[in-house]
Formats: sequence, structure tokens, C-alpha cells
Amino acid sequence: MGEGAVVVGTRGSPLALAQAREVVAALRTAWPEREFLVRPIRTAGDGLPAPPVHGPGTKGLFVKEIEKELRRGGCDIAVHSLKDLPVEQPEGLAVVSVPRRLDPYDVLVSDEGEELHRLAPGARVGTSSPRRAAMLLNARPDLRVVPLHGNVDTRLRKMREGRCDALVLAAAGLARLGVGGVAFQRLVPPAFLPAPGQGCLGLEVRTGDDDARRIAAALDHPASHAAARAERALLAALGGGCAMPVGAFAGPGEEPETLLLRACVLSPDGGEAVRGEAEGGAADPDGLGARLAAALVDNGAAPLLR
Repeated sequence: MGEGAVVVGTRGSPLALAQAREVVAALRTAWPEREFLVRPIRTAGDGLPAPPVHGPGTKGLFVKEIEKELRRGGCDIAVHSLKDLPVEQPEGLAVVSVPRRLDPYDVLVSDEGEELHRLAPGARVGTSSPRRAAMLLNARPDLRVVPLHGNVDTRLRKMREGRCDALVLAAAGLARLGVGGVAFQRLVPPAFLPAPGQGCLGLEVRTGDDDARRIAAALDHPASHAAARAERALLAALGGGCAMPVGAFAGPGEEPETLLLRACVLSPDGGEAVRGEAEGGAADPDGLGARLAAALVDNGAAPLLR
């Protein structure tokens, strides 16, 4: 990449565009002498009315075309929601920057803002995420999970039309879209763990593009990056992807310069759950993730991953 305009690639959904504009605004502050352009890129997942959440060919459903454009030079920096980015990094590309993480947790949204334990018996809760469904059913086996697809506005509209009594969304998505007037309860540990990397953005560049790497690196938040690496390393060691019922969250440990990583592997129906936590040096997040993954497998998680 030369000294011309820096092209930032992204999905074209409202949330993805909001994320890309957030990144570009920060890049313009960090590099006022450079020009930045947002380029929306249509992905395979965008063309499906109800994208599958698991099965063959679903890994990278929302990122493959963006990475293809990045490799061929159609954009210089790709902005991804890190929880949707496969843990296997394609050859020639690298996530070099993770900006400061927003709220990592899920929220339970309903008309009246009911807490989970106060929902009526058999209440219908909308989500298309196997992890969210499993955690809901683990906490409340009586609930009915209703598959619900579409962007945030579409899901909220479906709830208000009576398709479900409540729904689960990412807190960061609501914040980035500036959605107001929504009553919700935050679903927090230990009962609920977010998807690995949830609340984080990942800035991906070509490995040989030193200019793009330098520009993107200006937005890196080391603590957020280390936490996301630990969570994604755990997911990689479990052989998983974003469709697996695996939750993980890393935060500051008790000792300085350490991370505390919590994780949970569940059966799809929420009937079984293997939970664990481990603490380790923030300088080796990959090792911490791999270590906790091995402990979860030793404690019986392997059958739940099949």
C-alpha cells in the first residue's frame, strides 16, 4: 500500500458499517494526514434469509469474501466482529489490531425488561446462536428457544410483533448501533459467558503490507487483544468455531500482568455443562487458552464437542 487512500473493507450490514465507521473515525484521529474510505463487501452470509449457524461450509460465512478482497488488494484493512472470525488465520493475512473492547456480555431484551428468572414458565426467547440457546436452557430448562435471524432492528421488530417474548443480543451491538429505548438485563458470569472475542473488533491486513499494519496497530488495545487471544486460543484448541456452544471470557487476574480465563462447554440442549477457569501471564494468552481447553477436555467436555 502506498501513500494514497486507505480502503477499509467491511460487511454491508448496519452493524458492520457502524463498526467500520467507528474504526475509520479513530484512524483519522490517529493519522490525520491520511485519507480513509469505507468499502462495503457483500458476503455469502448476507445473501441468505436465514444463515445456517452450524454445519459444513458455515465457518467464515461472513468473512471469506472480505478476506478474498483483502488478499487481492481490493481493500487494505478489513474490519471484523472478532466473534465471527474463524480461529484459523488464512495464509498471508493477520489480525494485527484489536481496539478497546466494548461490553462483552449478552443482554436479555424484553418489552418490560424482565430478568431471566422472572420470565413466565415456557416463555419464548429468540436467538439463532447455539451457545446462547444452550446457556438459556441450562439456566431455565422450561424456556422455548425460537430461532430468530436478521439484523438487530429486524429481531426487535419480530419480538414486538409477538414472535417471541424476549430475545438475546450482544450488548456491544446495541451500543454500536446506538439503539435506545430498549429494556434489558445483562447476562453475566458465572452463569452466562459470552462468545470468544465478543465485544471486540479485529483489524486484519496482508502480512506483507507494512504500511497497513502500522496504521491499524495505532488502534490496538493490548489488554483487549490479550484477552481475545486467550479466548480464541481456547476455542481453537477445542477444535471449534463460532457455532459451537462454547462460552469464554478473559479479564484481569488477581496478580498484576495476569489474565483470568473462564470457559464453559455445553450440550446443545443445555442439559450438560463443563465449566472451568485458569489464570496465567498476560504475556502468553495462547498458552493460557490451550491449558484451560485441555482441562475442560479432561473434565468431560470432549463428548459435548462432537
